[in-house]
Amino acid sequence: MNGKSSTYHALYPRAWTVHEEPDPALKIVCRQISPVIPHNYKESSFPVSVFTFTLNNFGKTTADVTLLFTWTNSVGGHSEFTGHHFNSNIKMPDGVHGVLLHHKTANEQSPVTFAIAAEETEHVHVSECPVFVISGSYEGISAKDMWHEIKQHGTFDHLNFTETPAPSKPGSSIGAAIAATVTIPSDAQRNVTFSLAWDCPEVKFPGGRVYYRRYTKFYGTKGDAAANIAHDAIIEHCQWESQIEDWQRPILEDKRLPEWYPVTLLNELYYLNSGGAIWTDGSSPVHSLVNIGERKFSLDGFISDLENNNNISRQKDIAIDILERFTSVVEQIQTPPASKSAYGISLLQEGEENIGQFLYLEGIEYQMWNTYDVHFYSSFSLVTLFPKLELSVQRDFAAAVLMHDPGKMKLLHDGQLVSRKVLGAVPHDIGISDPWSEVNGYNLYNTDRWKDLNPKFVLQVYRDVVATGDKKFAQAVWPSVYIAIAYMDQFDKDGDGMIENEGFPDQTYDTWSVSGVSAYSGGLWVAALQATSALAHEVGDKGSEVYFWHKFQKAKAVYEKLWNGSYFNYDSSCGSSRSSIQADQLAGQWYARACGLLPIVGEEKIRSALEVVYDNNVMKVKGGKRGAVNGMLPDGNVDMSSMQSREIWSGVTYALAATMIQENMTDMAFQTAGGIYEAAWSSDGLGYSFQTPEAWTTKDEYRSLCYMRPLAIWAMQWALSKPKLARHYESNKSDVYEDDIMSRSHAGFLKVAHLLKLKEDTGSRSLFQVIYDFTCKRYMT
Repeated sequence: MNGKSSTYHALYPRAWTVHEEPDPALKIVCRQISPVIPHNYKESSFPVSVFTFTLNNFGKTTADVTLLFTWTNSVGGHSEFTGHHFNSNIKMPDGVHGVLLHHKTANEQSPVTFAIAAEETEHVHVSECPVFVISGSYEGISAKDMWHEIKQHGTFDHLNFTETPAPSKPGSSIGAAIAATVTIPSDAQRNVTFSLAWDCPEVKFPGGRVYYRRYTKFYGTKGDAAANIAHDAIIEHCQWESQIEDWQRPILEDKRLPEWYPVTLLNELYYLNSGGAIWTDGSSPVHSLVNIGERKFSLDGFISDLENNNNISRQKDIAIDILERFTSVVEQIQTPPASKSAYGISLLQEGEENIGQFLYLEGIEYQMWNTYDVHFYSSFSLVTLFPKLELSVQRDFAAAVLMHDPGKMKLLHDGQLVSRKVLGAVPHDIGISDPWSEVNGYNLYNTDRWKDLNPKFVLQVYRDVVATGDKKFAQAVWPSVYIAIAYMDQFDKDGDGMIENEGFPDQTYDTWSVSGVSAYSGGLWVAALQATSALAHEVGDKGSEVYFWHKFQKAKAVYEKLWNGSYFNYDSSCGSSRSSIQADQLAGQWYARACGLLPIVGEEKIRSALEVVYDNNVMKVKGGKRGAVNGMLPDGNVDMSSMQSREIWSGVTYALAATMIQENMTDMAFQTAGGIYEAAWSSDGLGYSFQTPEAWTTKDEYRSLCYMRPLAIWAMQWALSKPKLARHYESNKSDVYEDDIMSRSHAGFLKVAHLLKLKEDTGSRSLFQVIYDFTCKRYMT
């Protein structure tokens, strides 16, 4: 085959290749699927793929066809040459035949076993070549001999493998093959099914901890399940394929959508697997080379003034209430197996299913797990398709909010030593080499001072609550939400209710500096305050509901000052980017609307800002065929003040398009997002299919292939489908300004905010002791 008469089609997680060669009278279609099935938390975890060949003989004579499936005993790189690997034949029920390839992984990594299998039927004969030599010395047939056997006989039936083949020698490489032979009469059709499975029950992180993968819940942890997985996939794949088609059909048949959109929507999901995804079984580490005592997690140094406060009100206030809940949650999290980690499983409530923990990388070049400022965009894919996994991710970050790691790390931008993670701050990521236990692998800047992470946590939590209707989840994470908001109070320097950026890139645009009140972080803050009030309503905390509604209104008024008559200024500074037109300026409004909340600004301002972004950031870049550039100056020139201001971010463009759809500007939205398709996916584009980058410039120079943020296209689908949310929240405003509620809530909030304020580590008593004393005083006075 030369490929000229073959075409590939993909609608992830299924694909098909049509071959009208080498014989035009014989048409071969190979359908490929993996069981990635929405709302399915069993089969979707299986490490397996199925390949079904449909062969049509349009010729006038019978056709004898052999399909050959080969596999190298390797996990990539140098591993195939390390030696001690061996293969073996297997025969299973239901006519399934195959070969197991046992791989002894180097460098003390967990071993893995592959299985290649095929189904023997009335019309299909299956034969195996359990081992052939690809390179190096080995007593057995060579790859050339294997191919000659198929060309001469069409099967491996003439080969004689009476003994189990010997393990490979260091420096040699071995493989295995399975052949399916079929005779096809003229004008007839035959089907041949292969499967590929792999069993590697343990995932071992560089930090030393080892976890079991999710699928081991169903196949065991002994590492002997590859054959059974391959067998079950062949038997059940038709059902899987039908379920996938049923899910995709309404999207594909939606006449409102341009032709490119459904294909791109589905295929961007490739990243849920290709992004280094790990899905554990939700249990504690199997074993660990880490001595928990070697890494001291201390919550000392964050409360001092409360120790001497003898003026606690006898009347129960929100501060005491939250601190009591906080103490309860901390006690759960700080006991084994979740000791000293962001282990959200501990926040599961009675009756809730433990479906495991989920990790995926920010990108193949930025290898941090669950990077949270980016997950803010990509999470719409999980909450739409696998909401229980999304809640699991959020529980981990809720646990991380309550975590403090005083271990020092060195910042790249100035060499300063800072604490790895402070109490109350949402971490940038869940870790690199020791996820959940050592968070914040990112060390360019101190993300404890970032202004977008905590608001993004609050907004995602509230969206997930109203999307799933899970009140138990809401109750479990409410203390973390309150504390995340209280932590941010220290960044409201002038007490006007609005946080201020601090003159460095303290948000997801981490090379684009921002000062004072900003369109991006400020909008997120306003939306997060409304979401906090709404979440307080969901959990029955009336005092917080009223108090945060008031704070929302106060911050909203300050945010409006960025309005310049047609859009929101980048920030309130006197810098060169002050008047830059930021594509992402309405990120807070986007999430507020996605959550069913009220607009954070007037609707006429929303439409005006979106029109300005469309006219400038989108249409002035190659006629709207590249997406939205992050920053554009009012004079029509790209903002060149930083690397990121002049980039086009694919995920941000999708989010911008989702915002437009929410405002009924649908044609504009598809034109905007269509630029990403043109650049990344179209045949005339830049060749980024199944590796959509984070960014490219107006000169088509890309940065960071295979990135998490482009999953934000599912925010467009969220906006188009208008999901039924559990509650459309509107605060009862009749008593918003009741003096008693406001004064007590404000006093309590300030107490919590004060204890969370960043300060140098001191030798003060432990947080547990101070909280205990504090709550005891509430009852004793």
